Amino acid sequence: MASPTNTYQISGLDDLGRGFNRQVEMKVLSGTFQASFRYERFLLETEPQATEQAAVAMLVNQLQDQGYTQLRSRLQFQGEAYLGNQELWEEHHDPEPKGILTRLLQAIRSTFRGG
Repeated sequence: MASPTNTYQISGLDDLGRGFNRQVEMKVLSGTFQASFRYERFLLETEPQATEQAAVAMLVNQLQDQGYTQLRSRLQFQGEAYLGNQELWEEHHDPEPKGILTRLLQAIRSTFRGG
């Protein structure tokens, strides 16, 4: 019987500016770790990484590339043990916009979202 894997929690704003809070399943594949994130119909799985932290970091980068912002994550289950609020959130800073067109589009989106 396989040992249970850890589960992370990630929250922030999706690409439409809506708040979300979801679990990230961690899969163990031949000694590597793959983060799996599902949000509505969207499924994102990272490439296998050497550590769980690297898999979460890759997931955050991929979500940011999709327009997700204000992301934070924390360990929620260690194996089968529920950690609740015992673990601190890790804040993942939004990347700086790459060019003037990107900054302009983000400003327009922000205006229509009301903030």
